[in-house]
Amino acid sequence: MMTDFSYSTDVAGIATITWDIPNRSMNVLSQHGIKQLNDHIDTVLADDAVKGAIITSGKDTFAAGMDLNVLARMKEEAGEPPAPGLFERIMQLHELLRKIERAGMDPKTNRGGKPIAAALPGTALGIGYEIPLACHRIFCADNPKAKIGLPEIHVGLFPGAGGTTRVVRKLGAMAAAPVLLEGRLSDPKTARGTGLIDEVVDDPVAAAREWILNANDGDLVKPWDTKGYRMPGGSPYHPAGYMTFVGAAAMVHGKTHGVYPAAKAMLAAIYEGALVPFDTALKIEARHFVSVLMNPSSSAMIRSLFINKGALEKGANRPEAPDQRVRKLGVLGAGMMGAGIALVSAQAGIDVVLIDRTQDAADKGKAATEAYMDKGVKRGKATAELKAEVLGRITATTELEALQGVDLIVEAVFEDPEIKADITRKVEAIVGSDCIFASNTSTLPIGDLAKASVRPDQFIGIHFFSPVEKMMLVEIIKGRETGDRAVAKALDYVRQIRKTPIVVNDARFFFANRCIIPYINEGIRMVAEGVAPALIENAAKLLGFPLGPLQLVDETSIDLGARIARATKAATGGDYPNGICDDVLFWMESEGRLGRKAKAGFYVYDDRGKRQGLWEGLGQRYPLNVNQPEMTDVQHRLLLVQVLEAIRAMEEGVLTDIREGDVGSVLGWGFAPWSGGPFSWIDMIGPAKAVEICERLEAGLGARFRVPDLLKEIATKGTGFYKRNDAQAA
Repeated sequence: MMTDFSYSTDVAGIATITWDIPNRSMNVLSQHGIKQLNDHIDTVLADDAVKGAIITSGKDTFAAGMDLNVLARMKEEAGEPPAPGLFERIMQLHELLRKIERAGMDPKTNRGGKPIAAALPGTALGIGYEIPLACHRIFCADNPKAKIGLPEIHVGLFPGAGGTTRVVRKLGAMAAAPVLLEGRLSDPKTARGTGLIDEVVDDPVAAAREWILNANDGDLVKPWDTKGYRMPGGSPYHPAGYMTFVGAAAMVHGKTHGVYPAAKAMLAAIYEGALVPFDTALKIEARHFVSVLMNPSSSAMIRSLFINKGALEKGANRPEAPDQRVRKLGVLGAGMMGAGIALVSAQAGIDVVLIDRTQDAADKGKAATEAYMDKGVKRGKATAELKAEVLGRITATTELEALQGVDLIVEAVFEDPEIKADITRKVEAIVGSDCIFASNTSTLPIGDLAKASVRPDQFIGIHFFSPVEKMMLVEIIKGRETGDRAVAKALDYVRQIRKTPIVVNDARFFFANRCIIPYINEGIRMVAEGVAPALIENAAKLLGFPLGPLQLVDETSIDLGARIARATKAATGGDYPNGICDDVLFWMESEGRLGRKAKAGFYVYDDRGKRQGLWEGLGQRYPLNVNQPEMTDVQHRLLLVQVLEAIRAMEEGVLTDIREGDVGSVLGWGFAPWSGGPFSWIDMIGPAKAVEICERLEAGLGARFRVPDLLKEIATKGTGFYKRNDAQAA
């Protein structure tokens, strides 16, 4: 068995338990790791020659948390029914951490315990922070790159190894909220300031050793184990605490709209746990954690946002090719997209040549990086030296000759095929024969754009989402003749800039826009039908979408939507199905209501561009029906127009991997993150149920809800997309 935790003692009687998993860049906790740590703690407490212990890491970080691959399998391995087995395993972990915390002290006098300190060389996340929380003192290296915190909420969980209970008792519910409910991470000095760790030092192991040699009984007892303990800020029925807990419930519901089970379960664990003694609170936390593990949303989020996302980032679908990391990048077009691409590339250590038609435009593109770095310096997230280093990597110019020596071009010029073809020909005459050329187009087929290239096998699409610096997804599009080296180059580049790639085959709108546009169109279509705009928008938000379809088209601009509609109609001819949507869009465009940028769209905006509410003029043009639909029907329409497009993309070979469909949907446009993505959602509700809903919608609304053959096949066989995928992989 692999040794995760090693054990040694020194002449002073101090034991050191070192967490260092072989062949892993960061430590993660597994089931056999739990047993090893438990055995070492038993040795510390049983050996009279041992005065105390240090738990540390052999890496430059402490730990990244629980191995979520193990966590994902826990439900399957817990027996039938799984809930009791899950509860028992979680309580075993609580018992281990409680053993560390009590350290052999007398339960009545709180005396006689052995001091146990955590010495963190760097990042400590999730269970990697919950273990130190159970120690008597936490020392952390003065490492500004280190992150301390509990980010479980971001993958559909909450801290379930005592982190929820301990942080609330340590900080109080109000101060704990950002740590627990937002998963906010802190650098060591900030963590010390908020009370998450005790000391920031140059040598945490030496400092921990010195502390252990001088610790007394009082230094070991946690506040919640002392008589008369009172929770900071007040418990739920304390006057101040009551207001905190009422506000927390409103805040959580306002942010999650009730669709994220982990947030609701965590809030319940915090509230109920605050009313009882500490050990009972741990049991309450464990029960709520089991309820989250039993919820299919948790499994779907872990699978999509951790396991599948991680696999794609590590090159799950990368073709065989030598290392293709980018040394020097050329960016054509210094507008918002080009400037963003230059920024993230320079931050990743890549030299960038940023080209535009005028020097002013090129300089403006580089200035966007300066402004971004200035904000980072102001917030303490960057230094003046780092800013100078990043800016020094960007050369802003009008001279195409400056592109000599680049090994990847990303073209981000105006969405016009002729303009793109012209710049492609000019640039390919200058760059080396091995340079890969990528277009950042969001709608134009890559195969058509590649016709202007003399090397179509080295032509590819790299579609960024706006704003580039914030959006994690990058869509890589293979044209008809795109070769493996171009795909490998794009994937290696996306990995360099620390984003998540999906690889799709060429088709109009690729994958992301193919699914987003029907979502927007369905919302606009319902406006024309007389459905209340507020019902449409709130139905979407109650599904967990970050923006309703009307707000989304306002943000992306109504005239852009109108341009896409005209181009799509011209390309599809008599097959065009969206006339009713276009009537609304074209009318809004003619009224000058072009969205947020014009401070007038489906919403009303103030002078600063802040939304003030939906525009009442919609009701005059499209009167509301007396009988409004059920919200569930509106939600099914908004969900299924996207889900069915994702399935059709799979049928047509645009998507070749359902993992890319799910991860791309959640990261690209926020498709109901609690569901894990469109394919996970189908598996969650059951393919047969999805077919039933589609058939009802098709009967009332038309062919856009027709059941794809692939969905029919899966429903008939009684499997799901992921079981089918696993069977094919096997």
